[in-house]
Amino acid sequence: MPRRRTLSDEQLLAMVLALIHAEGPDAATFAAVAKASGLSGSTLVQRFATKAAMLRAALLHAWDRLDAQTARLADSVAKTPEGAVALLVGLSQDYGDDAAAYGEGLLVLREDFRDPVLRARGAAWGTTLTAAVAQCFGSAKAPETIARLMLSQWQGSLTWWGFGAGGPVAAYVETELRRFLSAVEL
Repeated sequence: MPRRRTLSDEQLLAMVLALIHAEGPDAATFAAVAKASGLSGSTLVQRFATKAAMLRAALLHAWDRLDAQTARLADSVAKTPEGAVALLVGLSQDYGDDAAAYGEGLLVLREDFRDPVLRARGAAWGTTLTAAVAQCFGSAKAPETIARLMLSQWQGSLTWWGFGAGGPVAAYVETELRRFLSAVEL
């Protein structure tokens, strides 16, 4: 008879993600996760088989959370250019206000690029996010093009913030997105 799990998959994956965010993807070893979770290494091997599978499961869990957050925000904002700003500022909140920590978080993005399953998940999220932002520009001539340009501006503003803008990331992103709207006269 199999033993009852002391930690759900969701709880365990949240612990793996916390370790990844604190120490980087390479630190998410069976030994480190065993120490953080109180589970044995052999239990982790039974659940995931390999470190790569554990990392993929944790990052897929992160994508699930981001998909849910994106849907909640997209449903809650006005379908206006200001709503697009609110959506992207809302998605920026989890980056924190420490540029060095944000830079470390880019190591997670590296893992998403390396793994074809995770890369596909990122592409799907990009499609969903583009559609959500485009809805905010429904009366514009080319709403999807404006959405893609705004998303590029958003990602670029996060990079420039990381190089030393100082202050809260959300405030910097909001200022940059408002500059974008002004430049494209929306």
